[in-house]
Amino acid sequence: MSTLKKLLIIDDDPDYVGGIQAILDSAGYDVEAEYNPKAGLQALLTKRYDLLLLDIMMGRGAEGIMLARKMRKEPRLKDMPVLIITGIREQIAFLFPGEPMRPHFFPVDELVEKPVEPQVLLDKVSALLQAAEARKVRAA
Repeated sequence: MSTLKKLLIIDDDPDYVGGIQAILDSAGYDVEAEYNPKAGLQALLTKRYDLLLLDIMMGRGAEGIMLARKMRKEPRLKDMPVLIITGIREQIAFLFPGEPMRPHFFPVDELVEKPVEPQVLLDKVSALLQAAEARKVRAA
């Protein structure tokens, strides 16, 4: 059985996904990608992942927000760490950089702005995975 942490990237920009995936692959993560929210949600519901990297702006608008909300309603997915990687500077619930104006409007664990530096990405992913592992240990 593999001990690699399994990550899913959901982003509609194949070039950007390729870059992020290469960084994470080289760090020893098992990384899969989906290029639209519908396929991404299906993957989340049918496979097991340790962390989701999610874009906000896909398809007809902020479909990443809707996906994050759906995840938090699914018992098996509600505690999965979500790292938003977005190119938008300002939207309804967030002013970047900073804290959410309405913390429960957009249920994610961490948010970084595109383009993200490779070391920042790796640090955020590692921190989220460690925090999720610590929550599991405390719950056991």
